[in-house]
Amino acid sequence: MYKHGLRASVALRSISTCKLKCHHYQYVHKAEIEFSRNLTTTTIGSSVQLQIVKALHSGERKKASHLLLDFGHRSHSLSADDFVNIFKYCAESPDPLFVMEIWRLMESKDISINNTCSSLMTRALCKGVCINKDFSIMDFLAESRHFYPVLPLYNSILRSYTEIQNLVQARKCLDLMEKQMIGKSEVTYTALLKLAVVQKNLPAVHIIWQEYIKLYSMSIVPLRKFVWSFTRLGDLKSAYRTLQQMVSLVMRGNISIAKTVYGKLYSTRLDIPVPSNGRLGSTILDIRKSKQHDSCILSPMYLPNIVSASKEQQIICMDDKKAKSGEINGLNGKKHSLPMKVLRWSFNDIIHGCANEKNYMLAWKLILQMQSLGLQPSSHTYNGLIRAIVSQRRFGDAMRMLKKMQQENLKLVDSTLATLSVAFSRELQLDLAESLLNQISECLYPHPYNALLASCDALNQPERAVRVFAKMRKIKLLPDMRTYELLFSLFGIVNAPYEDSNMLSQVDAAKRINAIERDMANNGFQHSYLSLKNLMKSLGEEGMIRELIQYLHVAENLFLFSNPSLGTDMFNIVLHYLVEAQEGHMAIEIFKKMKLCGCHPDSTTYNIMIDCCSIIRSYRSASLLISMMIREGFCPVACTYTALVKILLEDENFNEAVDVLERIKLDGIKLDVLLFNTFLRQACYRGRIDVIEFIVEFMHQEKVQPDPATCGYVFSAYVNSSFHNTAIEALQVLSLRMMSEDGNILKERKDLVDEFILNEDLASESHIFKLFEDSEDEVATGLLNLRWCAIIGFPLCESADRSLWAKRLELRFQKRLASGSRKGVHDF
Repeated sequence: MYKHGLRASVALRSISTCKLKCHHYQYVHKAEIEFSRNLTTTTIGSSVQLQIVKALHSGERKKASHLLLDFGHRSHSLSADDFVNIFKYCAESPDPLFVMEIWRLMESKDISINNTCSSLMTRALCKGVCINKDFSIMDFLAESRHFYPVLPLYNSILRSYTEIQNLVQARKCLDLMEKQMIGKSEVTYTALLKLAVVQKNLPAVHIIWQEYIKLYSMSIVPLRKFVWSFTRLGDLKSAYRTLQQMVSLVMRGNISIAKTVYGKLYSTRLDIPVPSNGRLGSTILDIRKSKQHDSCILSPMYLPNIVSASKEQQIICMDDKKAKSGEINGLNGKKHSLPMKVLRWSFNDIIHGCANEKNYMLAWKLILQMQSLGLQPSSHTYNGLIRAIVSQRRFGDAMRMLKKMQQENLKLVDSTLATLSVAFSRELQLDLAESLLNQISECLYPHPYNALLASCDALNQPERAVRVFAKMRKIKLLPDMRTYELLFSLFGIVNAPYEDSNMLSQVDAAKRINAIERDMANNGFQHSYLSLKNLMKSLGEEGMIRELIQYLHVAENLFLFSNPSLGTDMFNIVLHYLVEAQEGHMAIEIFKKMKLCGCHPDSTTYNIMIDCCSIIRSYRSASLLISMMIREGFCPVACTYTALVKILLEDENFNEAVDVLERIKLDGIKLDVLLFNTFLRQACYRGRIDVIEFIVEFMHQEKVQPDPATCGYVFSAYVNSSFHNTAIEALQVLSLRMMSEDGNILKERKDLVDEFILNEDLASESHIFKLFEDSEDEVATGLLNLRWCAIIGFPLCESADRSLWAKRLELRFQKRLASGSRKGVHDF
C-alpha cells in the first residue's frame, strides 16, 4: 500500500515538473519572439531613418518623402523614438518643411510626441524662420489639430521672427498666443522689447515697462534689457533711471543671476507665466511712433545738474581716490562678478547712446559714477566716451582720454581710433588724422580713409592722398564708390589751380582717369552721379573739351534720360568750361540741347549763358536771357550783372556800364570785388584813368576791400600813363585797405613795420611768404607791396586816410554826388 502510494506521489511530482517545464519553455519562446520582433522593428527603423537622412542630405527630397510614407505604412508599432534621428538632422540643417511632413505622419498615426522630438522640432522650425523669411510656422501651428505648442516654443518663434524683422509673422504669432491664451513670461517680454526696438517704437517700450512692473519684481537681467531698449531708441532719461535701479538692486544684494554652460547670463528666479490680459502684442505692433515721449506712461526722469567744471578738472577727479565713496565698499564687498559685469554692460550702453545723442555731459557723469562704484572702465567704455566728446568737437579732451587709456595699458579699440581720425579729418587736422589712421590694426571699411581723402581734396594735398590710398592698397582694403568719387576729384587734375593746362598735363590726366576707371571696373563698380560730376570737373579744369563732351553723353545714357532733373548740374559744368575755353557757339548748342532733354535751367545756367554773351559780344542776347531768367523766377545777382557789364566794357561803353553799376546798388544787391575788377581790368587796358579813379573810390565808399588783382590793375594803369609817383602812392593805399578795411593796420600793429617792411634782413621776405601758408594772402601781398615801395626809396604811408591821392579821389566823388550827376564818368 505504502509502495503504491509512494509511486503515485513520484509520478504526480514528475508530471507537475514536466508541466512547469513546458510552461517555462512556452514563456521563453514567446519572449524570444517578442524580442526578435522588437529588434527587427528597431533595426528596420534605424535603417530607414538612415536612408531618409541620406536622401535629404543628397537633396533627394521626393525619395525621402516616399521612404517616410512607406515607413509609416509598413510599420504598425511606431513611436516618437523612431523619428529622433530624422528630427536631429532637420534641426541641424535646418529643414522645417520636412519636419512638418514627419509631424503630419505622426498625427495621422496617432503617435504622441515626446520631449526630445518636441525640442528638436522647435529648433528646426525656429531655424527655418531665420533662413527662409517666406516660411510661416504660424500657418502650420494654426492648422494643426493635435499639436498644442507650449509657451517656450512660441517665445522661440517670436524671437526668430524678431531677428529677421518679419513683423507680419510676428503679428500672427502674437495673435495666436492671445487666441490660445498661452500667456506670457519674462522671455516673452524680452522678445516684445526687441520687436519694439526693431520698429523704433519708444512708446511701446514704455507700455511694456508699465505692464512688466505690475507683474514682476525688479531683477537685474530684465532691467539691463530695458536699459538697452531705451538707449537704442534715444531715451537716455529713462535708461539712466533704470540703470540707477540696477545699481540699487546690486547695492542691496538683491541678485538673482547665473551663467549657463554656454556663457549666457540668465535670471535664477522662477519665471512663472502670467495669464494673457488684453492684446498687448497687437498694441505694440499697432501703436505709432510718437515724438512726444514725455506724455508716455513713464514720467520724465529728474537728472541732477552736473557741476560745470572744466573737463581737465573732471579728468583729474576721475583719478582722485576720494571720489570713491561708500558706494565702492558696497559693491566691492560683493563677491559676485556677474552683477558687476551686467552693470558695466549697461553703463557702456548708455555711454554709447550719449555719443549717438551728442550728450557728452551725461557720459562724463556716468564715467564718474563708474569710478565711484569701483567699476573699471573698459576699452569699450572709453570708446563711447571719446565718441561723445568728439560729437561736441572737444578734441583736446578726446586726446587726453586717449592718453589716459595708454597710461592704463588699455588696448586702443580700432573703432575709437577710426572715430578720432574721422573727426580730425573733418577739422582739417590732417597730421593727427593720418597718425591715428596708421595706428588702426584692422580696418574693415574704408570710411576713415575716405574722410581723410576728402580733407586732402579740400586742402589740395594730393601727395598726402597718394600715401593714404597706398596704405589702403597695402592692407588690402577694398575701396567703395565714395573712394573712387574722391580719387577722380583728387587726381583727375594735374596742373590746376596753380598752372594752366598743357598737352603734357592733359596726357597725364587721361592716364590717371583711365587707371581709376579700370580699377573701379575690376572691383565691380559703375560710375555714380557724383563720380561723373567730379570726373567732368577734372576734364574741364584741364581744358579737355572733347573728352568732356564724351562724358556728357555717358551721363545722359546712365542718368539723364531716365531722370532729367539730375542733368542740370551736369550741363552747368559743361557750359561753364565751354565758356571758360571761349567756345561760345558750342555752349549755345549745348544749352539748346539741355532744354530739349527736359533739364530745367537754373540761376547758375542763366548766369553762365549771360557770361557766354560776352564771348559773342551780344548785349541783346544777354538782355533776353535776363528777361527769361526773371520770368522763370530767378533774381539777377552780382555775377549776373558782372557778365552784363563785361559785354558793355568790351564795346568800350563805360558810361552805360557805370549806370548798370549804380542800378545794382539801388536794387540792394551786394557788390563784390570781382565786379569792380571787371571795370578796372578793361579801364587799365584802355588807359581810362578817370574810370580807374572813380571805381577805386566807389569801392571805398561801398566798403569793398581790394584784392591783389585790384592793386595790379590800378598800379599798371598809372605806370602805363607814366604817373609813377601816383602809381606808388596808389599801390600803398590799396595795400593798406587790402590788409584792413579802414586802412590803419600799421597804426594798430607797429611791429609789422619793423619786422617785415623796414627790416633789412633778407629773411624778412621768407617770413612774409609763410603767411601764404596760413591762408593770409591779402596780408602777405600787402606787406610785400609796402616793402618793395620802401626798398625803392618812397616814404611809407602808415594810414590810407593821410594820402593826398585818396583825399583827392574822395573829394571829387563827393562833388559828383552833390551835383547829382548820373551821366557817366566824364565829369569825375
